[in-house]
Amino acid sequence: MAAGRIIIFSAPSGCGKSTIISALRDRGDIDMRFSVSATNRPPREGETDGVHYHFLSTADFRARIAAGEFVEYEEVYPGRFYGTLRSEIDRILDSGHNCVLDIDVKGALNVKRLYGGRALSIFILPPSLDELRRRLEGRGTEDSEWIEKRLSKAQWEIDFAPQFDHRVVNDDLDSAVAEVAALIKD
Repeated sequence: MAAGRIIIFSAPSGCGKSTIISALRDRGDIDMRFSVSATNRPPREGETDGVHYHFLSTADFRARIAAGEFVEYEEVYPGRFYGTLRSEIDRILDSGHNCVLDIDVKGALNVKRLYGGRALSIFILPPSLDELRRRLEGRGTEDSEWIEKRLSKAQWEIDFAPQFDHRVVNDDLDSAVAEVAALIKD
């Protein structure tokens, strides 16, 4: 069986990245397997180790960082780590499947650097920051201060977009899904 490729998605919050990935999976014409991330947070009710996350102790997570076992990781909150184990990606690729990563820009660029041409990096952009603001406000889940923080972070993330293999503007979901599918198939 031929080894698969890594498909990396990154985007600011509110750009529709998860919706695009879900639509691609629903189409069923692209072999896509998500890697299971690792974390040192305790499992929530109903979560299973190796299915929802690889649940590691803080000491084990730090030891794996030191051993270079992560292709990317982040301390999201003080003492709370999330990351992608190289062994998880290799397991999916070696079984002949494409490995999908939905990660932040710095992690995405690190994975691309490590895997080179075997990885395809796609950055999903909003049509504009004003439209992104409307989308975030439309969710009704965050106050204006939090939205401003998200927009500031979005601008920072967008500055990395030129370093990705491809950039897709999501101003029409069906068009964005079709464009991403074509990029993956090519």
